[in-house]
Amino acid sequence: MIVDDEPHIGLLLRPYFEAMGYDLGLARTLAEARAAFADRGAAPTGLLLDLHLPDGSGLELLRDLRAQRRTRHLPVVVLTAEGEDKVLAEVQRLGAALLTKPFSPKKLTAQVAAMLGDTPRDAEDAP
Repeated sequence: MIVDDEPHIGLLLRPYFEAMGYDLGLARTLAEARAAFADRGAAPTGLLLDLHLPDGSGLELLRDLRAQRRTRHLPVVVLTAEGEDKVLAEVQRLGAALLTKPFSPKKLTAQVAAMLGDTPRDAEDAP
C-alpha cells in the first residue's frame, strides 16, 4: 500500500511494483489509510508511507501500526523530504526503512523486495 498525498507518487510507482508482481492500494490521507487497514481482513504485505499528510502525520500511523499485533511487523518504507533528526530517529526506532525524496523508483523497488525477502525482478520495462 502507498500512503502519500502527492498523486504523482502513486502513478509513478504503481507500474514498477506491478512489473514486480505486487498489487498496490493507494491512500492519500491518514483517514483513508486508517480505513484501508480497518477494512482489510489481513494487513497489506508492506507499506510505503509519507510523513506529511493533509490530515495528520504518517508517523502517527506508523506508531499505531506498531502498537497493533496484526501490523506490528509490517514492512514499512517511509518516503519523506523531512530532515529533522528527531523525526528520522523515531522512524528508525519504529523499525521502518527511510528513503528521502526525491528517490529512484528502482532503488525503492529493490529496497522493498529486500524487506519482503523477494528476489528483485527486473522492472526495466516499467514506464
